Amino acid sequence: MPQGIGRTASEKAHFMAIALLGFQTTIAAPLSITGIGVHSGRPVTINLQPAEAGTGIVFVRMHEDGSSTEFKAVSSQVGNTDLCTVLGFTPARSIATIEHVMAAVYALGLDNLVIEVDGAEMPIMDGSSEAFIDAIEQVGITNLGVKRRYIRVTKPVRIEAGASWAEFRPYDGTRFEVEIDFETPLIGRQSWAGDLTAESFKTELSRARTFGFMRDVERLWAAGFALGSSLENSVVISDDHTVINVEGLRYEKDEFVRHKTLDAVGDLALAGAQFIGCYRSYRGGHKLNANALKALLENRDAYEVVEAPARSLKARAREFVAVNVPEFAPWSA
Repeated sequence: MPQGIGRTASEKAHFMAIALLGFQTTIAAPLSITGIGVHSGRPVTINLQPAEAGTGIVFVRMHEDGSSTEFKAVSSQVGNTDLCTVLGFTPARSIATIEHVMAAVYALGLDNLVIEVDGAEMPIMDGSSEAFIDAIEQVGITNLGVKRRYIRVTKPVRIEAGASWAEFRPYDGTRFEVEIDFETPLIGRQSWAGDLTAESFKTELSRARTFGFMRDVERLWAAGFALGSSLENSVVISDDHTVINVEGLRYEKDEFVRHKTLDAVGDLALAGAQFIGCYRSYRGGHKLNANALKALLENRDAYEVVEAPARSLKARAREFVAVNVPEFAPWSA
């Protein structure tokens, strides 16, 4: 069981003050970000465009011949999850490594956005979500005045894969409890648990970088992966179980589990809507996150669709009311 699951009275009081936004949002102005793809090693630019209410998060891959392929950022569009999360099912018609930008989008409460990409994957930046958070906050976020709907977990849903497991549980807010367990003594068994808000994500998770082992580099290169990986965008662990990066870790000892939690936030954003509940995982990754989300969404008795009461700008999770919208299934688009 992940550490930190129990709550003190002060933590409970703090949680009760957390309110969820009742209306849909988008960015206030277009923005562009340029970097390199961690797997291709090629330069890539993304353009984020404001979108109308009900659009959702849409990725558009721009091809060299002038054509484009559009993907809604939803569970039904998830393809490969071996090294990252990919939208699409063929290399020529897919977009890879979407989890870091999706984590930023989800944490900041963005509902509607068009993300144009001039390559096959998102830019890795520094290996975290920080650059995406900064760029979005520079242009600002606009309230669209249309009610936002949430997926509220009503019954536990659990999946297992060998020694790994993940589950959704009912909870009066949005919470992540993630635990990892690696053989290397540098990582060992680590856990992170907390309620997710824009502020908690920015301070506790957004700067956590992707990580890997030096022993795996040649194998990945030979397979055509990690060609853009470097000490500027990854925490690299040496064969003697030390961090090669000169700057060390950004979060003392547990940057690794914080990044795994960041990944989980981005992967679960593919529900196509914000969720109210607690997500817990042990020894998870992109594949487990994706399969757990699918298991929840396929069990209609395990969740309900809710929205804020009346015209409330914000409301506490327990105040949200169920709505009868059988057509509301953005994850299947």
